[in-house]
Amino acid sequence: MTATESAPDPAPQAGSTTRWRAVLLAAVAACAACGLVYELALLTLSASLHGGGIVAMSLIVAGYVAALGAGALLVKPFLGRAAITFIAVETLLAVIGGLSAAALYVAFAFIGGSVWVLVVGTLLIGSLVGAEVPLLMTLLQRGRISGAADTGRVLANLNAADYFGALIGGLIWPFILLPQLGMIRGAAATGIINVVAAAVVAVFLLRRIVSAREFATALTVLAAALALLVTLLVRADGIETSTRQRLYADPIVALERSPYQEIVVTRRGGDIRLYLDGGLQFSSRDEYRYTESIVYPALGDGAGSVLILGGGDGLAAREVLRQPGVETIVQVELDPAVVQLARTTLREVNAGALDDPRVKVVIDDAMRWLREPPPDLTPRGGFDAVIVDLPDPDTPVLGRLYSVEFYALIRRVLADGGLMTVQAGSPFATPTAFWRTVSTIGAAGYAVTPYHVHVPTFGDWGMVLARRGPAPPAPTIPVDAPLLRFLDQQVLDAATVFGGDIRPQWLEPSTLDHPRIVDDMRKGYR
Repeated sequence: MTATESAPDPAPQAGSTTRWRAVLLAAVAACAACGLVYELALLTLSASLHGGGIVAMSLIVAGYVAALGAGALLVKPFLGRAAITFIAVETLLAVIGGLSAAALYVAFAFIGGSVWVLVVGTLLIGSLVGAEVPLLMTLLQRGRISGAADTGRVLANLNAADYFGALIGGLIWPFILLPQLGMIRGAAATGIINVVAAAVVAVFLLRRIVSAREFATALTVLAAALALLVTLLVRADGIETSTRQRLYADPIVALERSPYQEIVVTRRGGDIRLYLDGGLQFSSRDEYRYTESIVYPALGDGAGSVLILGGGDGLAAREVLRQPGVETIVQVELDPAVVQLARTTLREVNAGALDDPRVKVVIDDAMRWLREPPPDLTPRGGFDAVIVDLPDPDTPVLGRLYSVEFYALIRRVLADGGLMTVQAGSPFATPTAFWRTVSTIGAAGYAVTPYHVHVPTFGDWGMVLARRGPAPPAPTIPVDAPLLRFLDQQVLDAATVFGGDIRPQWLEPSTLDHPRIVDDMRKGYR
């Protein structure tokens, strides 16, 4: 009689049984690692493509956990054929998980949104991962007459392998797969590992308990899945390049994927543009309007030392260096990849500012650096000017840098009488976020003067001028400022006037405990 899965197991020798159960537990660990990597990939993609707010991340995690339970229930009718079902589940999981990043990226580029792909991917992957434990428990119990203690030992082994595998997956994604391969190739590589783990189970276990035809079919399906994922792994760069170009109107001339963000530089004619995670940071056609407006009001009269937080593109440093009397600039930027691009691809835009001997570039998180500023980089008495040129606070990580606590840290390094300017977003497109920033700076003990200018690429854009003390500062241009292309005192005086549709508001401040500004940004643009 041909062996089938429903036929009774032959009585294996103790050593043989121990070996295949050890192999099965190793496969459990590998599959658990892959399952967690898929979830982390979904969370990473959510952050990269959709901003990854707390709500989005919570929905993904909650949906994934709910899908685990649904998968455990849905697999119950198939436990009678646990081995072949396990191979089918792992094959589907490898293909869906391995293709998930590519599918999300392509959907985002071609149809302008990928939320539905993210939701479907989360539910499918969660359901398949949830089906694994009941199937594996059935396989590990095969041929046993178990008492409660024996069942407990089997479950303990299964859970240990599962959790240990999850630990491996949680470490391998941020430290190896994502930085070395990126999201698309990293997910594809994980799918390949998933297929290999399923193939090991098939070779060591299935051939003993299913028919020859079923065994051959299982291997054929696994081989097809492997071929598909290897093809994706090999061609991922081409797929990603073609898809990414659809997101940008101009040809891409430089691309860097750092541990923090995707950095893209485009160029058409003389217009050079920088994008971080798809968000435009500047256009060389009109960036001087923004750069002059955030730099010169902070310099006052006679600033000798300047701290720039963010601004890794080097544009703010370029303008500060034009001001006579500036002796020292400390530039704190989180991402070294941005600084490297500023020194190479963007050099013609920033005039090589970051290589000027007066500029000391520090690669660090701005809040961490401010907590313990090195004495050798902090002037006695503090900096004469601080320029805060950071991206919009559309994620919790960036929201920290728009909090009362952050601005309080800046006060400790700002000299008495020194001035600070902060980019605060658009008072027209995101009025609540803009006035929230103004209110938060005020709550940190500064006297504030908000102002706004027109930057054609961005529209109406706002900044905040602040200083320690009770009297709001009057924005002025240094008397010895160089010839500017946009800003003059008349323009700056007009910039402090806000129309009725963007009239000033005083709002509750944003804090580390309650990052209200992130919620403001999540509501979108007016």
